[in-house]
Amino acid sequence: MRRRLFCALAVPAGTALAAAAAGMQIFCQADAIPGGEKDSVKEAKEANTKRWLSQRQKHSTGNSKVCDLTGWWENDLGSKMLVDKTDNQGNFWGVYHTAVSSTQKPIKPSPLIGTQHLNEDGLCTFGFTVNWKFSDSTAVFVGQYFGEDGREEVLQTSWMLREKVDSQHNDWKATRVGRNTFKKMA
Repeated sequence: MRRRLFCALAVPAGTALAAAAAGMQIFCQADAIPGGEKDSVKEAKEANTKRWLSQRQKHSTGNSKVCDLTGWWENDLGSKMLVDKTDNQGNFWGVYHTAVSSTQKPIKPSPLIGTQHLNEDGLCTFGFTVNWKFSDSTAVFVGQYFGEDGREEVLQTSWMLREKVDSQHNDWKATRVGRNTFKKMA
């Protein structure tokens, strides 16, 4: 005859081992397992993943409006960026190849990392940071994707660049602000 122990609360590891040694079966509710996720959290994650995959699939067939930042983009100054990795939470990664710089050092491709809203209307907002590898500066971009109704895909952005200065006295000249329009490259 087997004995069964039902736990409504988390059972300490020592108790579980003792019960197992005594030949008892332990039954616990899923949300009472230490370190485990509640079913509602798992269901929400699965629903988000399914929604995102559904949006990506619809986008590839042209049946839905989805903001797709992946691919090569070129701005009005000739700078190019590649967004090559995305996830289902709206995060993205890539590399930025600037065509302009105020430094005398050779320009190098620099990593970018960002996040976007996964809107169903295809007009998402986003932001990303570029950590310049050839200068002591960082840039942040914010913008919106436009590409609805089969029109040309465009990113309207505003940016702020912070350059390292040698003292607080020179802080006044350390920040630049601008705007760029990026178009998706074929």
